[in-house]
Amino acid sequence: MKYILVLGDGMADWPLEALGGKTPLQAAYKPTLDMLSKKSTMGMVKTVPQGMPAGSDVANLSVFGFDPKRYYTGRSPLEAISMGLNLSQEDTALRCNLVTLSAEEDYGQKTMVDYSAGEITTEESTQLMEAIAQGLNREGISFHPGISYRHCLIWHNGPLDIQLTPPHDISGKTIGPFLPKGPGAELALKLMELSCNILKEHPINQKRMAKGLNPATSIWLWGQGKKPSVPLFAEKYGLVGSVISAVDLIKGIGIVSGMRSVDVEGATGNIHTNFKGKAEAALEELRNGRDFVYIHIEAPDECGHQGLLNEKVRSIELIDSLVIDTLIKGLEGLDDYRLMVLPDHPTPIAIKTHCADPVPFMIYDSRQKDIVDDKAVYSEAYAQSTGLHISQGHTLMDLLLER
Repeated sequence: MKYILVLGDGMADWPLEALGGKTPLQAAYKPTLDMLSKKSTMGMVKTVPQGMPAGSDVANLSVFGFDPKRYYTGRSPLEAISMGLNLSQEDTALRCNLVTLSAEEDYGQKTMVDYSAGEITTEESTQLMEAIAQGLNREGISFHPGISYRHCLIWHNGPLDIQLTPPHDISGKTIGPFLPKGPGAELALKLMELSCNILKEHPINQKRMAKGLNPATSIWLWGQGKKPSVPLFAEKYGLVGSVISAVDLIKGIGIVSGMRSVDVEGATGNIHTNFKGKAEAALEELRNGRDFVYIHIEAPDECGHQGLLNEKVRSIELIDSLVIDTLIKGLEGLDDYRLMVLPDHPTPIAIKTHCADPVPFMIYDSRQKDIVDDKAVYSEAYAQSTGLHISQGHTLMDLLLER
């Protein structure tokens, strides 16, 4: 038996007037998912435990089968592991976004124009982060380049209880009320302010502005945490697994749990990603003896954060046609398999950030030949109507694996 999990990050949403009261999942043309749903087990799962932040870190830990209340130590350490950074027990890792802020002279009066600096390319951001490291590294503080706008700060003996806000939560807002607070806030804010001077005249930003692209005008720190420790997936479930993602956070969860992280050429973390390449890489992993593959697709989440309704609907359609359809055709003739599809959390267009609402899941078993419900479609509303509700997200993996 083979197991495949396809996670459309932020794919769930709320009904929208612009879609005639439908959600993007309901509005999207997704014939393969809807066909499979008629033979599948469907329901709702709460991936974010009560009182925990509605982030992809918490939600994906749940989906991987690890109880966030027990194993969550922060977002950035998982990203740091994926980046190959060695963390000591005394280190605090923080996510360092490259962002676009408005031009007011007073830092606190600036507005969060773009949390991704126009989805800056990795080639460009690496050069910017090298300049940041050269200008801001000091004893106990080191900056490390990652992918696109997502980078890392390692702070030796850094505080865990510093209060930091994810930049995608404050798009279009004045940043003053959301600046660092609590232990370590003075240094964190100083680093953020100093970064503006380093980035302001950098040739990369000058070229981006000349092209009409958003420049990276500041770093933004958030997502702090300590070195994590989770069980090995193979020991917990008896399966050898691989993870396929363009996002360091998801790669990091896979790596720390003993999975192989597979890089796919052209995988970007946005709607221009290599959707089909991810599915083909998963098939290759299964053919080469892996039992389980976790395919993560960031595109719907990025569209939700940016309020791009048509693109979010399109990203779901691309997941259906280029990922799900490719998998189903490629799995013909292999072992029996079980396929689960779900989001980690909703990223509603209306609020442009995550929420902790339950999400719809679908489990298809290739041994199921008969239609269970010919009216079934893969959507929030239908999944809700089945009456199957899983209140502890980390137990959903047991349902997929028939434990």
